[in-house]
Amino acid sequence: MEKTTVSSRETVSKLPKKSSKVSPLQKLRQIVAFVSLAIVTLLFLDFSGTIQQWFGWMAKIQFLPAVLAMNVFVIAGLIILTIIFGRLYCSVICPLGIMQDIFAWFGKKAKKNRYSFSPAKNILRYVLLAVMVISICFGFGVIVALLAPYSAYGRIAQSLLAPIWQWGNNILASWAEAHESYAFYSTDIWIKGSITFAVAVATLLILGFLAWRNGRTYCNTICPVGTVLGFFSKFSYLKPVIDTSKCNSCGLCARNCKSACINSKEHSIDYSRCVTCFDCIGKCHKGAIAYKHLKLADTSALPENNNIDSSRRQFLSVAGILATSALIKAEEKTVDGGLAAIEDKKIPLRRTKIVPPGALSINNLASHCTACQLCVASCPNGVLRPSTDIDSLMQPESSYERGYCRPECTRCSEVCPTGAIKLIDEADKSSIQIGHAVWVKANCIPLTDGVECGNCARHCPTGAITMVSSDKDNDEAPKIPVVNTEACIGCGACENLCPARPFSAIYVEGHETHRII
Repeated sequence: MEKTTVSSRETVSKLPKKSSKVSPLQKLRQIVAFVSLAIVTLLFLDFSGTIQQWFGWMAKIQFLPAVLAMNVFVIAGLIILTIIFGRLYCSVICPLGIMQDIFAWFGKKAKKNRYSFSPAKNILRYVLLAVMVISICFGFGVIVALLAPYSAYGRIAQSLLAPIWQWGNNILASWAEAHESYAFYSTDIWIKGSITFAVAVATLLILGFLAWRNGRTYCNTICPVGTVLGFFSKFSYLKPVIDTSKCNSCGLCARNCKSACINSKEHSIDYSRCVTCFDCIGKCHKGAIAYKHLKLADTSALPENNNIDSSRRQFLSVAGILATSALIKAEEKTVDGGLAAIEDKKIPLRRTKIVPPGALSINNLASHCTACQLCVASCPNGVLRPSTDIDSLMQPESSYERGYCRPECTRCSEVCPTGAIKLIDEADKSSIQIGHAVWVKANCIPLTDGVECGNCARHCPTGAITMVSSDKDNDEAPKIPVVNTEACIGCGACENLCPARPFSAIYVEGHETHRII
């Protein structure tokens, strides 16, 4: 009997049209992914801290933050999850992966059966993983921030979604106030960093387009987390398996695989790139694909052995470096009753930047922070914002134009998933010196305007500022502040509440390494 060869496209066109079905596994995965994405997103939108109290652990189970925090239990748990179920992390836990699935869904609505198999770009994958590892080793925070998937989504949520969320909240607060209800309160809406905003927009547009057009291109060619988990997923216990006795080589599975990892001609699946989305199972009209344990005798769905051995050697080389590195290591409101516009404060030129209490030092923050912006989004006092310095781009730093670091607030240390900001309590916060106040004589109102002030001394929580006569021989001379730098913790209350404009008459100079007073 003569065999007739028919191309996949022709075979698909000849198939009887059937309504698209969703398999139970696919539906369950979609529900869990939606809930996961909603919770992580709310962590960045919630300015009250309520969501953080219940679901803050969702940020700490992200893979790269867990690695930087040396959270062995989370790392082991995610690896075990991958070894059993495949790259389920990429489909139901990673918010950037789930976001790409949303764009891919719109892409499939625009054009059905739009994907096709493509060989794995292993050289690019492992080179980028090596770049990430080297960046972690040597503290190149900018590269880590740009490659980290969780952080990329965090910047999108904090920079693009949070202002919209806050705007909606303010509308609701105004409506409630008009009806004599104060269940809601208004909050300031402001873009906390222009560079971070631009990076978030660029990330959304680029990844959105790639996902709309090609599915999980980012996850399987760029993302270092995907590369690491892809290695383990090749040996997963459960995986999609093609039954060649049922398969008619129609190619529907390959044309609907957003990971481009199904070679329908050879009935093989590249499990290092499969993100366990179950779309292929839902699309197969013959029931030829099942999510099950692949028996050793059935090797038809495995990539060629030489590819496995090669990628294994590449991974182990990079993993050795990774293990070594782990061991190394809106506008300002009017405040005078609306009678006159208050001039905005400007950021003073600090010789040393200020990083949050719990960061331990500037170097510790730089080597552990992935610039996810969760601490920036969670800061209730408007103190934290993304850095614009190239060596610490988008990582958090403190500035006191909108508020000061209140001694009772430890929110940033509670939400940090990477250990860049260590968990501290209120007692620790009041004794950690992150900087010290510096008086600027030329800006001080008692000397420039001849009026009494003393705002800095009255509001200093540690009593580090006292008012003394500017002329020791004249008791009637204006009083000026004197700072006890040994008692000052650098909270910025003096800088924030100083009435001098545009520059405060007293400002905080940061410390490279924090110390306990």
